[in-house]
Amino acid sequence: MRLTPSVLEMDFEEVQKRICFFIKEYVKNTDAKGIVLGLSGGIDSATVAALASLAVGGENVLALLLPEKETNKQKDLDDAKAIAEQFHLQTQLCDMTNALNGIYKSIPAYVHTDRLCKGNIKARTRMIFLYYYANSQKRIVCGTSDKSEVMMGYVTKWGDAAADIAPNSDLYKSQVRKLALHLGIPEELALKPSSPALWPEQFAESELEIKYDILDLILYGLERFMKAEEIAGQLDIEQGIVDRVRARWLANEHKRRLPLVPKLGFRTMGNDFRLPRHSY
Repeated sequence: MRLTPSVLEMDFEEVQKRICFFIKEYVKNTDAKGIVLGLSGGIDSATVAALASLAVGGENVLALLLPEKETNKQKDLDDAKAIAEQFHLQTQLCDMTNALNGIYKSIPAYVHTDRLCKGNIKARTRMIFLYYYANSQKRIVCGTSDKSEVMMGYVTKWGDAAADIAPNSDLYKSQVRKLALHLGIPEELALKPSSPALWPEQFAESELEIKYDILDLILYGLERFMKAEEIAGQLDIEQGIVDRVRARWLANEHKRRLPLVPKLGFRTMGNDFRLPRHSY
């Protein structure tokens, strides 16, 4: 197997059909009245929003716009609104600034210079808003993380990693961008630099210290049990880069699992006691 961009090619018409079927069936089987998701103005949420609209109709998709003072960018808000209009979504603007300030003031140990902890509060507060609307309107929360982010643990536990379904999470970032173009999302947005927007001027590739076009090929190779030296040789990069990616992937396994439970009974939740919906 050669690690070239062609290995990430897919039949995106088929991908669209499969994801839309997945979303539609989940909504139907859970007897939900629709979907709620956070629409940030970035590529991942735009793609999931488009797929959700195609699956169940835009009138059944509520997109929350969740700006807050520190990271608010008018361009992101405009891009989110453009996607909502293009795919006929319902929208609700929820400014999180006051909620966040209240949380900061309520934590005795809060340190405003601790950027990571502060950013994680923002991610988890977004999820509070999403689940409020999900609970009050009998909707399901649609996650927007892609496979590159999930494998690297570039998500906030119980923040953007929390959702009822995650339609994009088996697609690498490079594949999400191509799917977005297939869905008719404008190229400017499809190729827009990714950012979790947890603090000003935060960009994913800068934090990960690698471009997605290389990262995705490394992850593709690791997923298929290729050795680090083989991946590095094929991509003509230092093995240390592959080792660093692999180490981060393995270290963040805890973000991809439910809380560990000690084995004490006959069947243990999350270990050997998982049921399909409506099985009993």
